[in-house]
Amino acid sequence: MTGTDRAGSGGTGGPGGAGESGGRPLLLGVRHHGPGSARAVRAALDAVRPGVVLVEGPPEADALIPLAADEDMRPPVALLAHAVDEPGRSAFWPLAEFSPEWVAVRWALEHDVPARFIDLPATHTLAWRAADDHTDDPAEGQAGDRPGSASPDVRGDPLAALAAAAGHDDPERWWEDVIEHRGPGEGDVLAPFTAVEEAMTALRETDGGEDDGEEGGGQGGEGGVADARDLVREAHMRLQVRAAQREFAQGVAVVCGAWHVPALRRRTTVAADRALVKGLPRTKVEMTWVPWTHRRLSRAGGYGAGIESPGWYGHLFAAADRPVERWLTKVAGLLREEDRIVSPAHVIEAARLAETLAVIRGRPLPGLSETTEAVRAVMCDGSDVPLALVHDRLVVGDVLGEVPAGAPAVPLQRDLTRIQRRLRLRPEPAERELELDLRKETDAGRSRLLHRLRLLGVGWGAPAASRSTGTFRETWRLRWEPELSVRVAEAGVWGTTVLSAATARAEADAVTAQGLAEVTALAERCLLAELPDALSPVMRILADRAALDTDVGHLAQALPALVRSLRYGDVRGTDTGALAGIAAGLAERVFVGLPAACAALDADAAEEMRGHVDAVHTAVGLLGDAPAPGRGDLGPRWRAVLRTLSARDAVPGIVRGRAVRLLLDDGELAPDEAARLMGLVLSPGTPPADAAAWIEGFVGGGSGGGMLLLHDDRLLALVDAWLTGVPADAFTDVLPLLRRTFSAFEPGVRRGLGELARRGPEARGRVTTAGSGIPGFAPGLDTERADAVLPVVRLLLGRDPAPDDNDLVRADT
Repeated sequence: MTGTDRAGSGGTGGPGGAGESGGRPLLLGVRHHGPGSARAVRAALDAVRPGVVLVEGPPEADALIPLAADEDMRPPVALLAHAVDEPGRSAFWPLAEFSPEWVAVRWALEHDVPARFIDLPATHTLAWRAADDHTDDPAEGQAGDRPGSASPDVRGDPLAALAAAAGHDDPERWWEDVIEHRGPGEGDVLAPFTAVEEAMTALRETDGGEDDGEEGGGQGGEGGVADARDLVREAHMRLQVRAAQREFAQGVAVVCGAWHVPALRRRTTVAADRALVKGLPRTKVEMTWVPWTHRRLSRAGGYGAGIESPGWYGHLFAAADRPVERWLTKVAGLLREEDRIVSPAHVIEAARLAETLAVIRGRPLPGLSETTEAVRAVMCDGSDVPLALVHDRLVVGDVLGEVPAGAPAVPLQRDLTRIQRRLRLRPEPAERELELDLRKETDAGRSRLLHRLRLLGVGWGAPAASRSTGTFRETWRLRWEPELSVRVAEAGVWGTTVLSAATARAEADAVTAQGLAEVTALAERCLLAELPDALSPVMRILADRAALDTDVGHLAQALPALVRSLRYGDVRGTDTGALAGIAAGLAERVFVGLPAACAALDADAAEEMRGHVDAVHTAVGLLGDAPAPGRGDLGPRWRAVLRTLSARDAVPGIVRGRAVRLLLDDGELAPDEAARLMGLVLSPGTPPADAAAWIEGFVGGGSGGGMLLLHDDRLLALVDAWLTGVPADAFTDVLPLLRRTFSAFEPGVRRGLGELARRGPEARGRVTTAGSGIPGFAPGLDTERADAVLPVVRLLLGRDPAPDDNDLVRADT
């Protein structure tokens, strides 16, 4: 189940199995997460009826086995072990409905037979991993528990060696034909285990004798270390098997990775095995069940198990008969839900094609490759686009397991589960979008929970762009991943509830924050998460940092987050008086230091400073809307700073151009004055590179400058005249900057500008003065066209049409 078991191998008790004379254990070597192995295990246990079932897995989980019979336990699930003093050091043992280990445990519970785990205890496994610094690689060997690897070496992939010996070049397909496609009741129930045990024994002897272990997929490729540790694991399992044989006279059945079967069969002395397991490193661990997903099972690294098609395997295990036809029916249902035309005739034809492909390829039953090719040809019209949907939804799937409420858990996890139920916010493996209206109590609670979890490093949800611009709405993208259980366990060191843990974490982060912007961002997150007990110390640290920081760039970065926090306070009813004072102080310091900070900047620094100017401008606009003492004159003072920036030659062109544009948009600069300033900058005496930078600041950066040029012929004429007069030797230098500026315009704006440029200056003048040619370019307001939209506007606002509006409606009809 974990460790460095060779995937896809099998073994058996063979002669002298459980229940026969001599009392030899029944060794059922399996492929982890193989439906054929799972069916074979169930059939063997039904036939032999052992007195105890031993399963490869950590013995600390023995107390958790009864929970597998709970009606609320639904696989896929995983055993989670984590170090008590370092919860991030953890290991998972995933189990699906079609995992042989899960089937064995369930069989034992259903037949009132004891079940035990016999692998090396997790207390040693996690201690080993601590020594190797493999803290982020769970469940040793899960990445290597999959057949079909590209490695031809016996230890790395014994299935490839067996398939090659059988004359097959695809080990995955060979294993499916031999084991996974075997139906219930086909032949001797122990025959598959006998055959594969013999094969594994031969492979281990060929590889250098049974004393050798295998290369561990979870050990980072260090073959010698992995081999030695496998010997220790196998010695521990032999000791457990012997103890069970002494305790249970009715016979012992062992379910383990088939690569280990020859080692468990081999006769060794008790003293030798005890010597191998003596003196192992230890660490205190805790263990529980956690939900798992099919998507995680499909991942070969990290927390996965390396099964490429868990949804397909689950179907093979659950289908009582006609698995191909039933699978194709599922595919047809999915495609019809997506509005694709799929009829029963498509299903019949796809089944025939899959069976024909299997016959041509000499396979006993159509496999996933045959059914996939049939679906592509018949149901998807040869397209891979709908086929990708089938792979994502069915071949892999978004199945999320469940564990009963009685499963052990850290207090923080229990509190999180309670809150999730109260807020009706169920974890789901599929990504989904959640719209929240913060005026509603339930949605506000969901927002608080998600923000607090983000503070704790539990990334269940990520904020997304909302369809509404109001601050009372939030949009989240939610997706629950199994490793979040580890993140919750790690966060348990901060507190026993989500609220207390988030508060403690925020206070600690404020102390360790490196820059002022980090502290202001943290204050914003505290407001979003509604952590009043954390906000006070964060505000004290923020005030201290703001008083000591003299870098205008840092102050400008910090100001927008503070102003956003003031807006959040309005929606959530939080007292933000302290924030208002700090924000006003930061703004004052930015106003004083910004002109000097903008002098003598290179191109990159100037681009960054333009971003700071935009951010401060937006912040001041928002700050002026919120009533607070001492902030009434911030708007005029900021506009005075912009005027200073626009007139100083030492300020880079991109910043000067942006300052002019902001003043123009706010109505503080007349269009004639803006045209005059542009004319000065674009005069022949200005270096082309500086003029191009000014243009980028004025119309670039996603500020809608293209529309300004489109509707103001004077500005367009200035740009056009300057551009045509740029010397040839300088044109290549300014071209990249101009292309970057104009490429940011909307396609329609670019087309409109191109049309005006094509007409030439004289034609443009006639258009803008006469109002002909292009609609919307007349010098004055067209009141008749403006009045035509009034009925629609009144309907949108929910008001009764005015008499004049009714006349307009009748005239239009």
